[in-house]
Amino acid sequence: MFNKILATFFGTKHGRAAKKLWPLVPEINALEEEYQSLTDEELRAKTDEFRARLKDGETLDDILPEAYAAVKNTCRRLLGQKFEVRGHPVAWDMVPYNVQLIGGIALHQGKIAEMATGEGKTLVAVLPLYL
Repeated sequence: MFNKILATFFGTKHGRAAKKLWPLVPEINALEEEYQSLTDEELRAKTDEFRARLKDGETLDDILPEAYAAVKNTCRRLLGQKFEVRGHPVAWDMVPYNVQLIGGIALHQGKIAEMATGEGKTLVAVLPLYL
């Protein structure tokens, strides 16, 4: 009972952890919106840009918002395209939601992100993999 009262006032442990990661989400979304004006070639060139910046001393944390924005924008560009998966056509219909961006940030930080069935764990894993 006491724990429920504390959680009401202070939030759950998971909620507090997610809240700490939240400030990156609007930054990622703003960058992704900017990336919508890039050509496919310019977006592809971001990967080489990120590699060069890492080689010059920037960290994965430094480029995370831009890298996650590039992944999100790539997912958006793929919307509606069809791919053959195990002999069946499948239309791409996934663009990371904010909660999935938070999950990707948590995974990058070496944390475990608990997500229920159907919340997009596979898509979440793509974000830190790109880094």
